[in-house]
Amino acid sequence: MLIKRGIVLGIPGKKCGTIIFTAEELSNCRDIATMQFCANKLDKKDFFGKSDPFLVFYRSNEDGTFTICHKTEVIKNNLNPVWQPFTIPVRALCNGDYDRTVKVDVYDWDRDGSHDFIGEFTTSYRELSRGQSQFNVYEVLNPKKKGKKKKYVNSGTVRRVECVCVLQYLLGGGGCFFPGNPSQPTSLHYMSPYQMNAYAMALKAVGEIIQDYDSDKLFPAYGFGAKLPPDGKISHAFPLNSNTENPNCVGIEGVLEAYFQSLRTVQLYGPTNFAPVINQVARCAAEITDGSQYFVLLMITDGVISDMAQTKEAVVNAAALPMSIIIVGVGPAEFDAMEELDGDEVRVSSRGRLAERDIVQFVPFRDYIDRSGNQVLSMARLAKDVLAEIPDQLLSFMKSRGIEPQPPLPPGTLHFNNIRRC
Repeated sequence: MLIKRGIVLGIPGKKCGTIIFTAEELSNCRDIATMQFCANKLDKKDFFGKSDPFLVFYRSNEDGTFTICHKTEVIKNNLNPVWQPFTIPVRALCNGDYDRTVKVDVYDWDRDGSHDFIGEFTTSYRELSRGQSQFNVYEVLNPKKKGKKKKYVNSGTVRRVECVCVLQYLLGGGGCFFPGNPSQPTSLHYMSPYQMNAYAMALKAVGEIIQDYDSDKLFPAYGFGAKLPPDGKISHAFPLNSNTENPNCVGIEGVLEAYFQSLRTVQLYGPTNFAPVINQVARCAAEITDGSQYFVLLMITDGVISDMAQTKEAVVNAAALPMSIIIVGVGPAEFDAMEELDGDEVRVSSRGRLAERDIVQFVPFRDYIDRSGNQVLSMARLAKDVLAEIPDQLLSFMKSRGIEPQPPLPPGTLHFNNIRRC
């Protein structure tokens, strides 16, 4: 059978029907959204169990029809499911029109494919991107049940747990992710009154473990990629506490406080250069190579590196020093550059030089988000994996320099390695 210009050409003289093509011009919107949903008290549809619910998202078209744009996974035997976060281009969801209707159907999964309809609700991307409020809770309505039962209220509710948007711009042929305004829910740095953002969670998860190996609990903390007051100068290594003479923060809580305060005072801005921060810590590590101190640099990023060549060179140089680098990727971006820096498979190289040892551990934070939304579990899993390679990296440096372990301390003596401030 041949299709030509929307007409089905089959047996001569026989009507084979018609195929209608509809098209819509794509907007130039390049936003990418990561969303998560949960439900409460959905209708029980299975005779021997509860329900196996899943969500189906539809984009509304200009002609009033709807097109499926996303399906969630099925949660078995649960009337209060929490679905996994998912990432979708905003263009696929609403073609860049934030006020266009988005329809969501809730189904009970059946093995034979005859899924039972639980109910539906409508929203828009603008509503979904708002902060936590009553606008993020939707009644799931079944029109047939509503018409038959006078006392029918709903078939449950669905709540939007999270919606993070990354604004993607194309600059000179390369990709750049801009964090946006931290006061807006669409920013990866969004300061929600209800929960920590991924940057804060990563800081807290890793920092609370690392801080136990430092006696004075003072940590230098830096930001990279921002315009600083008062003149708007761009910096790629600025102290979060705004004190260039003493960038130290007291404990991880102090680092978090400085981070949130910094978000209120600086303007996040590209490009995103890693090399200046790595080189700054490397300079400190280069001054103490006798094995008495070891440096751990934690970097939290949305995945974009604007100075990849310089960063690789900085990593190769740092590999000869008592130093490790932990990189936590947040947001929905592709992290190919981060994987390249993590030299588990292929050792990082620069200008023909291979890194002396692997000192970079990279993990994407999205892989550690607990399905139930439990931040404590998410943080525990993250900390376990990002710190897993540090002991071997430390030992590899000591052995390469022939540094023997210190004699054991007398019983009852406590000792912590001090980390020199950078």
